[in-house]
Amino acid sequence: MIVVDVNTIAYLWIPGEMTPQVEHVLERDAHWVSVILWRSEFRNILAGYLRRGQLNRLAVERCLHAAENQLAGHEYLVPSERVIRLVEQSDCSAYDCEYVALAQDLNVPLVTSDKAIIRAFPSLAISPTLFCNG
Repeated sequence: MIVVDVNTIAYLWIPGEMTPQVEHVLERDAHWVSVILWRSEFRNILAGYLRRGQLNRLAVERCLHAAENQLAGHEYLVPSERVIRLVEQSDCSAYDCEYVALAQDLNVPLVTSDKAIIRAFPSLAISPTLFCNG
């Protein structure tokens, strides 16, 4: 089991240069979990693709449904107090600290390409490339 942030989820479902690395993460560990927040963040990412004309509405809806199906039943809430404590310990946003809190609670790695999270929480957060090569 691994915690994944919205960027990892997006790289899997929106084809791009990171997609092959994230597909390897999925091959190595297919039990992905995340915080419920990922849904709103993912919708926002897809809204940007839609507005820029990089994806049409049908493609956006396919991405949403695929990601929602993948993570159904594997979404968690984290206590606000834990998130705020993590914010105090780092320069990371409260959004990012939700993913960190979940990884801590479950005692599993957080797979993310967010360099700030990796720097702030090096014993917990790992890039997709290192996860696959580690």
